[in-house]
Amino acid sequence: MMKKQFLYTGLAVMLSLSAVAQQDQNAVKFGQIINAQRGRAHLSILASDEYEGRETGKKGAWMAADYIKKQFQSFGLKGPVKGGNDPYFQKVDLVTYDLTQSSLSINGKAKQKNTDFLISNASVGINGLDINANEIVFAGYGISRDGYNDFDGINVEGKVVMVFASGDPTAKTSDTEKPNQRAIMMARQKMMSNIAKNKPKAILLIDPNFDKTPNYLKEASANGRIMLKNAASAKALERPIPYVTITISPATADEILKAGSTSVAAVTQKIAESGKPASQVLNVSLVANATKKENAHRGENVLGFLEGSDAKLKNEVLIITGHYDHIGLVQDPNAKDKVNNGADDDGSGTTGVLLMAEAFSKAKKAGKGPKRSILFMTVVGEEKGLLGSEWYSENPVFPVENTIADLNTDMIGRVGEPYLGKPDSANYVYSVGSFKLSTELGKIAEQVNDTYTKMKLDYKFDDPKDPQQIYYRSDHYNFAKLGIPVIFYYDGMLEQDYHQPGDEISKINFDLLAKRAHLTYYIAWELANRANRPVVDKNADGSSKTN
Repeated sequence: MMKKQFLYTGLAVMLSLSAVAQQDQNAVKFGQIINAQRGRAHLSILASDEYEGRETGKKGAWMAADYIKKQFQSFGLKGPVKGGNDPYFQKVDLVTYDLTQSSLSINGKAKQKNTDFLISNASVGINGLDINANEIVFAGYGISRDGYNDFDGINVEGKVVMVFASGDPTAKTSDTEKPNQRAIMMARQKMMSNIAKNKPKAILLIDPNFDKTPNYLKEASANGRIMLKNAASAKALERPIPYVTITISPATADEILKAGSTSVAAVTQKIAESGKPASQVLNVSLVANATKKENAHRGENVLGFLEGSDAKLKNEVLIITGHYDHIGLVQDPNAKDKVNNGADDDGSGTTGVLLMAEAFSKAKKAGKGPKRSILFMTVVGEEKGLLGSEWYSENPVFPVENTIADLNTDMIGRVGEPYLGKPDSANYVYSVGSFKLSTELGKIAEQVNDTYTKMKLDYKFDDPKDPQQIYYRSDHYNFAKLGIPVIFYYDGMLEQDYHQPGDEISKINFDLLAKRAHLTYYIAWELANRANRPVVDKNADGSSKTN
């Protein structure tokens, strides 16, 4: 039974692919609109300093959304969104929960925010913070391991515990070994996890570099991360925070340790010389408070709709996506280059969507439009956690069951390692997810590539053991979760300039961008015109539906 079913399915796929064996001259004709010159024109605007890095919820992203909308209008695409203020904009409900005030007092003496202490947004639940304690437990470095335990003989459950934030000074390292940022972060995480097992009410972290931390970073820590206002976020916000973390300066710690007739310098020296903990209970009163407020932020997915020409097939929709947001301005006021332009990430993919939208629109005006409908959608909030595509997946403009596939372009403008300097450096693309849900879609993509673009398709990131987990890191994934087959095209540029001001338009290979957009366009042309939509023969985990 299974062998027969496989045989029939394989035969159907082979028959369906035979239609791609030769070039469609209409596809080639209108595909000429996708070229380096047009690509440069769009990207020079989207990745300009004027657009301020297109951060979600900020001016630059709104400017990008308006630009894309005007392009869609000029092509003749329709705005398919109903019930909003603008049919081209799908409003995405974005919010942050920001700290409006925070305070700390020691023995009745008020401390100064950002000078003496810092309560970060992540440490405060949705209902705010209110701590009143009459003692503080000093627990050294918060370490528990063989031969050394800062918690030996003390109980911190439900109490305020104070520890150094600077790793394990008693751990043995080689003379040549130097701590790196990742090692420091891992040590901090291990320490915090160890402290959490002891169930404290709050943790005071003594930061030796508190006074050197730039004020802009301290101020930014009060801001909440931008998120969707949806059921999942509401549920997450309801979860109680197991403990509060308050960062304090060494001077504030000295004030607390004074109750034990010691100081930061003295207790540090004592632990270093003895190799033993110096934990103790300090009779110090502490009051900490903080409140949060919900703030709404503007954000929208920009949608341009091209209705299909076939009376039956036009109810089926192919979606072509790219995210237009990036990470915005550099926070450091002393930075020479203050704009994260995001030319490759993902100005390049957004440019590709615009080029394809114009090509298909020209084809329709000439009476050669696709049989199925196509939704061109640039989404917001990808850099904040795939927010725009998640919003669309929960609030689809067109029924999910009528959506035949999503083709996603995210970073298609540069040459990444290991292709730098190689003969095929300007003729490759990473193909991600094309076989994950639909064997047929993957085969169609390969046949289209063989027929038109002849690029090297690199499937490296389809490996389930991919340490980067790229498949889960762009907007196609929110369609895949719904069982919609996807392809994500990507240049692999994670080494140079990724999320840095150096991601500039001057580094874009526009011929390569256009070629990758051509590949996506020809696949879209095939999918929008073929007799049948791609068969979904696999489950979300990659297992066969026939098993």
